Amino acid sequence: MKKQNKYKLAITGLAGACLMAALCCSPAQLKAQAKTAKDTSAKAKDTAAEAPVIKKKSYTKNTFEGNYLIDNETVMVPIKGTSEFDIQHRFGTMEHHFTDLFGIFGGATMRLGFSYTPLNNLQVGFGATNERMQVDWNAKYALLKQTKNGSMPVSVTYYGDAAMDTRKKDATTLFITTSDRFSYFNQILIARKFSEDLSVQVGPSWSHFNNLQGYTDNEGVVHPIWNNDSFSFSASGRYKISPKTAIIANYDQPLTQHPADNPHPNISFGLEMKSSGHDFEVFCGNYSSLIPQNNNLYNQNDFTKGQFLIGFNISRLWNF
Repeated sequence: MKKQNKYKLAITGLAGACLMAALCCSPAQLKAQAKTAKDTSAKAKDTAAEAPVIKKKSYTKNTFEGNYLIDNETVMVPIKGTSEFDIQHRFGTMEHHFTDLFGIFGGATMRLGFSYTPLNNLQVGFGATNERMQVDWNAKYALLKQTKNGSMPVSVTYYGDAAMDTRKKDATTLFITTSDRFSYFNQILIARKFSEDLSVQVGPSWSHFNNLQGYTDNEGVVHPIWNNDSFSFSASGRYKISPKTAIIANYDQPLTQHPADNPHPNISFGLEMKSSGHDFEVFCGNYSSLIPQNNNLYNQNDFTKGQFLIGFNISRLWNF
């Protein structure tokens, strides 16, 4: 028993000594651990401070409600995967008043179009109109976009169109080769959204026709009526009077002087109504064609003589 008690006392003493050593060492260890943690935290803060802050660009939305602003395209390109179907209609001029019910009973120009956005910022499409039985292919690409912070103050978009006259070759047409059927239109659109209500756009354009009508003088010499290339300028605007309704206006000015039959400018104004998936515009203006290069070269409707006509655009969008 005495021997066992001696062993117990020895073990107890050894345990006590270990406990005292642990207690003596703990403050030093805790202090070292705290210092290590502090250094690690400081290094992490320094690393965070050195890392560059990357800010994602935030672009201005809904500069315009849709692709069309009366007779001109807008800078807007739908998001990737969007399909669009368009119906455009222009009645006859209203100068005869009730005789043809302000042009509604007169000859009308119509166009059906379809477009798709396969890539971000790129839209492609095609259409067909009863005017000269033309079909057209078009493309639109957003080059620059207005930013919310003002680092880019405007949106810039390119629009191009190629049209083909598909009428049968006869004595009334000018077709010798297939290329004679083609005409082209190129435009740079520049727009700015000044507020939630007001947006303005301008656009210089260039039109080209491969073959145009001429005339023969008394000596049998052939002279052109129009130049194959012509330039024009457009200015358009929209002002919202309610969340879904806006007043729209547009002006087109031909710039090129031709040998004869210079085209008249276009002034137009109307209303735009927006709903989910639809954009509807109804307006009065001078342009009767639905192919832009035709308007810029052939328009003979003179607003100073009251030769206005009623038109409308309807767009339907789907996103898949």
